[in-house]
This record gives sequence, C-alpha cells and structure tokens, in this order.
Amino acid sequence: MTRVAVIGAGPSGLAALRAFQSAKKKGAKIPEVVCFEKQDDWGGLWKYTWRTGLDEYGEPVHCSMYRYLWSNGPKECLEFADYTFEEHFGKPIASYPPRAVLWDYIVGRVKKAGVRKWIRFNTPVRMVNYDKKKKKFLVTSHNRPKDIMTTEEFDYVICASGHFSTPQVPFFPGLDTFNGRVLHAHDFRDALEFKGKDILIVGRSYSAEDIGSQCWKYGAKSVTTTYRSKPMGFKWPKNFEERPLLQKVEGKTAYFKDGSTKDVDAIILCTGYQHYFPYLPEDLRLKTANRMWPPNLYKGVVWQDNPKFFYIGMQDQFYTFNMFDAQAWYVRDIILGRIKLPKADAMKKDWKKWLKREEKLADAEQMIWFQGDYVKELIEATDYPTFDIEAVNKTFMVWEHHKMDDIMGFRNNSYASLMTGTMSPKHHTPWKDELDDSMEAYLRNA
Repeated sequence: MTRVAVIGAGPSGLAALRAFQSAKKKGAKIPEVVCFEKQDDWGGLWKYTWRTGLDEYGEPVHCSMYRYLWSNGPKECLEFADYTFEEHFGKPIASYPPRAVLWDYIVGRVKKAGVRKWIRFNTPVRMVNYDKKKKKFLVTSHNRPKDIMTTEEFDYVICASGHFSTPQVPFFPGLDTFNGRVLHAHDFRDALEFKGKDILIVGRSYSAEDIGSQCWKYGAKSVTTTYRSKPMGFKWPKNFEERPLLQKVEGKTAYFKDGSTKDVDAIILCTGYQHYFPYLPEDLRLKTANRMWPPNLYKGVVWQDNPKFFYIGMQDQFYTFNMFDAQAWYVRDIILGRIKLPKADAMKKDWKKWLKREEKLADAEQMIWFQGDYVKELIEATDYPTFDIEAVNKTFMVWEHHKMDDIMGFRNNSYASLMTGTMSPKHHTPWKDELDDSMEAYLRNA
C-alpha cells in the first residue's frame, strides 16, 4: 500500500490530513497517512505552552506564541472554505480572535474529520533519506515517551513543520554585558513581565509591531523600536517611539545610529526566524529566507529535485490557513494521480516565472495580489471549494488602511465573512481595554 508521511500537525500538516480525509469521504481510495508531531497535541504554533528553551524531553520548544496574542489580520481572510467560523461557533463572532479561539477553530475542523488517529504525538522526525534503488523514503522518527527510534519506508513525504520556531538572533556590541533581560520574540510569553519597564524592541515587522503593542497595552513604561531599513510609520501613542538601528549597548544605555541614546530595562529581538530542517539531508533541504516565493518549489509545494517530496506553508504569508488548504489539496491530487506533473525543465521554468514576478513586488499591496493569484491557481486545479479571492485581497487592503489610521484600534473593526456573507459583530470591548484573552471572555455576548 502507498504510504505518505506528513511532518508536523500544525495548520499546514492538518490541512494535508483534512485533504486526504475529504477525498476518502467522497469515495476515493487514499494511501496510508502517518503524521509525525513533536508536541503532545495538535495545532502547531497555535498550541500555547509556558515553556521556553527546551521541552520536557529536551526538544527545542516549537511554540513562539504568547499570552494575550490576538489575530493581527481579519479572520475573514483566513477562514476555511469548507468549515466556517459560524459553523464552528454556532454564531458570527468578531473579526480579530485571540489565540485560544483560533486554536479551537483549527482543531474543530480536524476533530470533525476524525483524523487524530493518523497522528503520532511526541514523535519528532530525526532523519529523512531517499533510497534511489527502492524509490522510497526512509523516515526515522523518535518516540520520546518510550525513547524508541524507528525507521520506516514511505512513498511520499510532506514537510509541514513550519518556519516560525527557530529564531534568527543577531548580536550587538554590549549585549553580553547588558544589565537587563535579553530575549528573542520566540521566548516572549507574558507582556506583564515588562509592566512599568522601558523596553527596546529590535525589528520592524509583524512581531515587533505586535509585541510592542502588547507591552504598551499591559503597562510598559515606554516602548522603543529600532529599525534597520525604515520605520513602521504608524501613529504610535506618546510613550511609543521608533529609532534608527541600535549600534551598541553600554550598561543599560542603548546607542542608536542617529546618535541618540535611551536607557532600557529589557531588549526583545523581533528579528525573524530561520527555515530550519535539521532532519533533512542536503538533497531534500529547502534553503530560503522568509519570502513570498521560495526557490526550487514547483507551484510553491513540489520539491524540484525530487517531486515525491513536498513542502506546505513555507511562504511568507498574508494568506494563511486557506492557502495551506489550497497547497494541501494540490499535493494530495498529485499523490492520488489526479494532477500529472510536467517534466523537470517545465517545472523549473514555471517556478522561475513566479520567482521573477516576486522579485519585482514593491509593497504589501502587490504582495497580497501576488499571493491571491497563487492561491487561485492552486484552487482551480482541485476540488477545494472555490471562494472570492479578489474579495479577500480587498479585505486585506481595508485592513492595511485601518492599521495606518489607528494601530492600537484596528482590531475594533469588523468585516463580512467571504464564505457566508454574514457581517461579523464588533467585539464587546475595545482591544486596548480587553485584558482577558480567554475564549470564554471573547465569545461572551456584551
């Protein structure tokens, strides 16, 4: 029997399981699917843990999630086309859910699909090799609770282990003698730790913006962000400012490129993540920065050098859950023989065309339309329920404007579902005043 290994049970890996289950439900004969997950539950990054550093088995902690995290984009832009928020919660809910609500939603779909039995939890993959003679992959996994290593054969492998869990950590002179706390965003857990403190955030992307906002919301004395290329440019509150790049730290004093200084109690490095695959050999390993089109991937998912190996969710993302679905359905249909891959040179030509277009993208708006076009192309090739990509793009545009208008209040807006047409209600409490991020508080009717 054909066997498929899926690495990771976060949103990308779960999309792959759901894709196969969907085909089976419609009467298709599907392969045996085995999903390897190093955590003790599903949900990937959306599964919160208090742990940082290493977990109870000595594995690097996957979670980069923190308490009080709320979605920083409208839920309407990530809604599953085959499982709406309304179906899951039994009513329309506001547009910017906290982490616990999104985790419940992701998990609700796969619970309904009954695919948990396909997952081996607490079982990280240690190595994947391809046996050219047998034309099979040898997947070595490690059952941590029993401390047993096993190697099995698979016909296909889907790598869905994510790329927001291995920190990119720069060094600045003086960090080694800094008298306060230094941490990467990956290890940030609770903004209350920084209440009443002056904090410095290195970076200008989404985690810098959001962690800075969290610390401000929960009572940091001041927030200073430092950027390499250009400031974020939002209308920040009075105790929140942007400075050119940090040059060095002496004692508790940070020195910036424009000659200014600031005394700080803590430095949070929001400096991004690495695509990190220690379990993959050279011939299967994707090497890329966080970009809209990683090289060497036909249709963004098929590994050029071995088209029986796939990656899901490796792009920089505006689209998230429904893009992972589009990718998973596409990969599934290749494995089921419904989509025939072209010859190697045609595959290369195709992804290079996308790469060329990606290199010309000038701003977030162009990136959104680019990714929308990509998702549309994948969906048109499979039986994934079609949805209005243009309307998703336009919702993203409105979201961008809301952020520019009011960075601390954009989450108070609501949007119509692009799957059901229902207008989402406004949340009962403005984001800056809502200090309880629990699902119960969020779903409570005001």
